[in-house]
Amino acid sequence: MKRKLTTAICVAGMMVSIAACGGGEGGSSDTGADTKELTVWLTVDAQNNWPELVEAADAAVTKKHPGIKIKHEYYGWPDKNAKLDAVLATDKAPDVVEMGNTEMLAYMVKGAFAPVDPAKFDNAGAWLDGLKASVTYEGKTYGVPYYAGGRVANWRKDVFAEVGVKSTPKTYDELTAALDKVQKKQGDKFNAWYQPTRDWYAAMSFVYDAGGSIAVESGGKWKANLSSPESVKGLEEFKNVVDTYMHGDKTKDESDRYIVYGQGKSGMIFAPAWEGATAAAKENDKTGKLAGNVENFVMPGPSGKNLPVFLGGSDLAVPVKSDAQTVAAEWINAFAGSAGQKGLMEKGNLPNNKTDLATLKSDPATAVPATAAESNWFVPMAPGWGQVEKAQILQTMLQSIGTGKQSVEEAAKEADAAIDKVINTE
Repeated sequence: MKRKLTTAICVAGMMVSIAACGGGEGGSSDTGADTKELTVWLTVDAQNNWPELVEAADAAVTKKHPGIKIKHEYYGWPDKNAKLDAVLATDKAPDVVEMGNTEMLAYMVKGAFAPVDPAKFDNAGAWLDGLKASVTYEGKTYGVPYYAGGRVANWRKDVFAEVGVKSTPKTYDELTAALDKVQKKQGDKFNAWYQPTRDWYAAMSFVYDAGGSIAVESGGKWKANLSSPESVKGLEEFKNVVDTYMHGDKTKDESDRYIVYGQGKSGMIFAPAWEGATAAAKENDKTGKLAGNVENFVMPGPSGKNLPVFLGGSDLAVPVKSDAQTVAAEWINAFAGSAGQKGLMEKGNLPNNKTDLATLKSDPATAVPATAAESNWFVPMAPGWGQVEKAQILQTMLQSIGTGKQSVEEAAKEADAAIDKVINTE
């Protein structure tokens, strides 16, 4: 299932004084407990793929609040934030809104969402680390994780079987040995591992695996950390992957990776779990060989542990201007609480918490993405992170490294300098 999350953006149309418009420190504790109407904004994923879960949440809230009217609006990912920015500048804010987890930060910084009490939500003590980070800012919680999606390795069994490799690797050395055999057999016009150079999600997985990070916080201030010895070690290994196994255009990002994979130009990808199956779908499989022939596995890291993955997903937040914050929180818990998580898992999503994730690990059908998601990282929750993403600082660094324009050390130092200029600025 293809779900793209747009990156965090500045809330351009939001009034500076929005934080003073309601909610305050108490958040959803007692605001709008007697409301007669609730407006919920979700993306089309819920509308198309699990409408029965929305109906169940509505029923639970209606039972507690007889006569309440619950309205739903559904948006595509590219459209949602522009509409949200516009409405947050008025007094017509929705009461619940779905956000991509990388979108949360810019809105939390601007005071757009009301703080919530984690104790009022199921499994809050076991929320996945990356998702918990996405709803936390300056020690307060401003949203509830909804569902998660991680990254896995996916390879073509036929390509690797031709060189005598018939089982997925358990270590990084086993992986690279298999890739070396494929690359030697297929030649330099083939990508044993199609790894787009500008894919910063993959590159940062190597950085975090090596003990590095994008930035570190000290005394309430953030400082870029890509030029640290640990981060450089991770970037060097990412460069080695690109140099050795990626023979395509080294100025590209990952947006069409599944298309390239479906064209038969690669033996392996490291990507969101849906990409392998999407590449093998009839409309994308230009070779006619991928259906039933692609296999997900947990990506081993050079450190000897599983490679940490960026944990994408969605969160649910209550705008600070909502006059129904108490009931909004109740709806969120009915939708994304224990019962809702079981429904979401049945639809192929990863849950928002470690307890439910453990149950997926015991099922062969879900063991790979569940195991991969256990080791995860998330972006720095710094006030200026949205500006870092908007400026594509990481992508620029990686392209310079991948094309040989700069050494790893030079590119990392330049990226650090660019990050430091904006990361602490709202």
